[in-house]
Amino acid sequence: MVTPVAFLFFFTLLLIAALLEPLCERCGVPDSICLVVLGYAGSEFVVRLFHIDTGIRWDNINQIIFYGILPILIFRASIEINIRALWNDIVPIILLSFPLLVLSAAITAAGVYYGIHHPGFPWEAALLTGALLCATDPAAVLSLLKKTNAPQRLGLILEAESLFNDATAIVLYSVFSAMAVTGLQNSTWGSAMLQFTTVFCGGLAVGALTGIVARFIFKATGRTRIHVLVTFLCAYVAFILADRFMNLSGVMAVLAAGLIIGVPGRGPGGDAEKNFITELWEIADYIAGALIFLLAGVTINITMFTDQWLAILIGIAAVIAARMIIIFGVFPLMNRFPRVTPVPVQHQVVLAWGGVRGTVTLALALSLPLSLGYWYTIQSIAYGVVMFTLFVQTATMNPLLRRLNSINL
Repeated sequence: MVTPVAFLFFFTLLLIAALLEPLCERCGVPDSICLVVLGYAGSEFVVRLFHIDTGIRWDNINQIIFYGILPILIFRASIEINIRALWNDIVPIILLSFPLLVLSAAITAAGVYYGIHHPGFPWEAALLTGALLCATDPAAVLSLLKKTNAPQRLGLILEAESLFNDATAIVLYSVFSAMAVTGLQNSTWGSAMLQFTTVFCGGLAVGALTGIVARFIFKATGRTRIHVLVTFLCAYVAFILADRFMNLSGVMAVLAAGLIIGVPGRGPGGDAEKNFITELWEIADYIAGALIFLLAGVTINITMFTDQWLAILIGIAAVIAARMIIIFGVFPLMNRFPRVTPVPVQHQVVLAWGGVRGTVTLALALSLPLSLGYWYTIQSIAYGVVMFTLFVQTATMNPLLRRLNSINL
């Protein structure tokens, strides 16, 4: 159980991070990097120097992430998405979020499996690694795109891909996690696909129903406070109903509920109410995302990078190769589809290098079942990949955008 000390510890770190944010912006350092470093430094200072127990344990991190943090991250993104603009680029978004995500996970899994090639790292471990590494988090890249006045379409594709991609990756992770715990020999690919489809579509149905009920409540009452409360209840009720009571995807339920609440007016009431609800969810999203990166910093162990450095390098190479293959291998073909607005090569470059990993990858890595003998290797790979995307891909995105802008991004 999380202790009061843990709450005090993390919210103190959140306050420090908020105070340091202007300095990070001035130095051009992404917030996520600051949060990871702050989490690591804070844990070293409090735990090692003063021997204070924060109460954070591997067995309760899973509950914190899945029932506390993920519903906020998914719901906020889903109510903010512009459905009409999304529909204009539905083909590349659907491709990136579903079939190409599965292909990316498979390529990554194959690269990690054959790269590590160790009896203690079987196929189920590789598949689990591929699933948690295929979730993208382009928040830092989107911020840079806005500053460089890049086309809105490019930002929308990245944002929408991340939303649907994250939800699909979490469902895929859940299926592979169950297969890993029970053993691949006790599962078949047919049963796995059936489980994936049932969990995926069933979650969408539960979320759609929850969202419809929420909209009826919005119409029945005009009080802003009730509308705000209903949005938060909707996210958590959809998740718990689907996940806890029906063994379906809570994440897909939250996604569907958020999309329905956000259609067609991007909010249940007038402009003032919409702005108020949007600001509240932005704060909740900031806290949830910040807590993930702080948790990553707190749980980082230097031995991850010294003992698992080769596995981490293999994971980074596999992730980059998979991203390059699905973007540069499929998009030129997709551009030939009728009624599809072509995605220029410059945009493809940004999509390929901008597919960074972040909150969802860390969240899934932190929730790995400890009963798996290879959980530490997978977690080390995930941490290594996220650190690479933060310190290398995000850091080099700005000069890449400037270069592409010079040739008409």
